[in-house]
Amino acid sequence: MTETPPETAFDPTLLQPGQLIARGVARLLASHDYWGLEEFVPARGLRVDVMAIGPKGELWCIECKSSRADYLSDAKWQGYLPYCDRFFWAVGPDFPVELLPEESGLIIADAWGGEIVRMPDEDRLSGARRKAMTQKLARDTARRLTCARDPHTPGGMI
Repeated sequence: MTETPPETAFDPTLLQPGQLIARGVARLLASHDYWGLEEFVPARGLRVDVMAIGPKGELWCIECKSSRADYLSDAKWQGYLPYCDRFFWAVGPDFPVELLPEESGLIIADAWGGEIVRMPDEDRLSGARRKAMTQKLARDTARRLTCARDPHTPGGMI
C-alpha cells in the first residue's frame, strides 16, 4: 500500500463539526452496505445532511447535529419524513440526546465512524415516491461524480 500524498490526506481541521459527524456516518453506513450522499435535496426548500440507500432500496435520512443550538435551530426536519423509510439523528458523543425525539433513530458518530444506538420504526415509502427518490438520488450522485472529475461539465455544479 502506498502512502497517501499530503495534498489528499484527510485534514479534520478543514471541516465544520457537522461535516465531521457526516463523515463518520458515511463510514458507518458503508459498513452496513448503505451508501449515502451528503446535502441531498429531496424537494425544493429541503436539504438532508445524508440520504442513504440500502441493499434492498431502503432510503434513510440522517440529520447531523453538532450542538444543542444546532438542533434547536432546525425547524425543517419533520419535512424530511415523507422522503425516507427511516429517519435518524446523528450526533457527537457529548450531545444531550435527551433533546431528540424518541421515535427517531439515533447514531452517535465522530469523524472516524459511528454506531447506531436506536433504530427507528420503518415507515415505508409508497412505490411511486420510492422510485422518484431513488432516481433523484442516482442522478444527483452521478452529476456530482461527473462534476468532480470535470468541473467544467455543461450544466453541472458540485
